[in-house]
Amino acid sequence: MFNGASNFSHNVDAVFLFTLIVSIFFLVLITGLMIYFVIKYNRKRNPKATNVHGNMGLEIAWTVIPTILVLIMFWYGWVGYSDMSEAPKDALTINVTAQMWKWGFKYENGKTADSLYVPVNKAIKLNLTSLDVNHAFYIPAFRIKKDVYPNQSRMVWFKSDEVGKYDIACAEYCGLNHSYMYNKINVLSENDFNEWLATGVSTDSLAVKDSTTQVMSN
Repeated sequence: MFNGASNFSHNVDAVFLFTLIVSIFFLVLITGLMIYFVIKYNRKRNPKATNVHGNMGLEIAWTVIPTILVLIMFWYGWVGYSDMSEAPKDALTINVTAQMWKWGFKYENGKTADSLYVPVNKAIKLNLTSLDVNHAFYIPAFRIKKDVYPNQSRMVWFKSDEVGKYDIACAEYCGLNHSYMYNKINVLSENDFNEWLATGVSTDSLAVKDSTTQVMSN
């Protein structure tokens, strides 16, 4: 968390952290209250059960407060989702094809590659399609994930702010060799990217720093 490399990383991490803090708070609160009531109202101290009438103020509080918190989570999630749903008009468009068990990338000038190469600090728009079964395009370090379906074109976009290499994975089970459907995204300086796009120079000669973020799970 908080070590992402795209324009979406910090917002996604902040929403996750807020949700985690709220969840832990209520877990501790509810567990503590349960233990307190078990001790206070055990059989030894209360051999005869007593009827407890409702408390209007308490009932309103435990309804209104969670509702407000859930709406805050929804708002932050919706704002983040809206930002991810519309790519800038000047974004570089790359067509991504998924198939068992590899990714293919095609650029606007017709150049194709087995790995993804993008310039740093440039909006990138990926048009995603599948040739066979359902896949999921996932770059953990960028906090982006998009399901990819046959006979459909889907879109995801991002802007990376750090030169380096990062994992691409398929995050949806797609057959026997699903776990091998890994690839790399190579974020290059603008000059190095333009050189690669025009001449196909190997990135080994471009001194790309390996900043791979490991995928915790598929």
